[in-house]
Order: sequence, then C-alpha cells, then structure tokens
Amino acid sequence: MAEEEGVLTNLDTNDAGGPQPNGVDTSPAVGIITQYVKDLSVENPAAPDVYQWPEPPQIDVQFNIAADLIGEGVHEVTLKLTLTAASQRGTMYIVDLAYCGLVGMRNVPEEQGHAFLYAEAPRLLFPFARRVVADAVRDAGFPPLMVDPVDFGGIYAQQLAARRAEEAAGGEPIKPVTGNA
Repeated sequence: MAEEEGVLTNLDTNDAGGPQPNGVDTSPAVGIITQYVKDLSVENPAAPDVYQWPEPPQIDVQFNIAADLIGEGVHEVTLKLTLTAASQRGTMYIVDLAYCGLVGMRNVPEEQGHAFLYAEAPRLLFPFARRVVADAVRDAGFPPLMVDPVDFGGIYAQQLAARRAEEAAGGEPIKPVTGNA
C-alpha cells in the first residue's frame, strides 16, 4: 500500500500493468475442497469356493485420472482404480473405485493448473482411495490390499515428454493430457 495525499492505493498490478482495486486477491491459490467416493463396486464372483483356493492371487492394478471443470475455479478430479485378483482357478475379486476430489483454483497459470490437476491432486487423493480399496478387499473376505504408492508426478512428466517428442518428430501432435495416466 502506498499513501498519496492521504489516499491508500493497492500497488498490486494486473496483467495489463494497472493497479488492482482494493480487496482483490491476485495471488495464486489451490486446495482440496472436499473428497468423496463417487462409485465403488466390489465383485466376489467365485465365493464361497474362492476361500478354499490355496494359491496366492496375481493382482492387476489399473488407474486413470480425469479432471473436469464443474464451476468457476472448481474442478472435479477423479482417481479411478480397478483391481483384479486372479489365480489359476479364476477371478478371486474385482474392486472398481472412482474416488474424487473437488479442487478449487484461482489465479493459477494454465500449465501449472494442469500439472496440479493431473499430478499433485491425485497424489493428495491417493492415500484415501488406497484406504477405501483396502477396506473393500477386507470386507470381501480377503486380507486387506495395500496398493503400492504411485509416482503421479513422474507419470505426468513422462506423458509430457512423450507428447513433446512426438511433436518434435513432426508427427501429429498428441492431444493434451485428458486424464488418462
């Protein structure tokens, strides 16, 4: 704030270089507003026979990330996990989870916002989704499954590098990351 002839003015400037009105917050801010289970499915197709199978399951974990603008400065980030446990005898269980978080963002450059939505927000949501999966597997009658941590930042960086390499090679540019990780 500067004082000129007894008048206080805000010295923050907007993109055009002019002063911002008093009370306007131009600093970047992001945060998780809330998080929730949007969809959860647990299948135990071989019950009750599966509880007699002696071999340990082979577990396949797939995940997907999506982000949708749902309001002014608010995005819904969806972390989708699909886990399939199978043995030689068949499928033991399938857990399909869509775990979401509402992310509020303001005054964040597009590139940084994109990175937050597809790398940082999933990293913040993951421990809670992991707990939901562990509880679902336990409630299906199996030992709780603790999904290994995922390096969402590393995956995001790999996708960006692959997109840039494709564009540099003169191929058709890869579409911007739309949520598949």
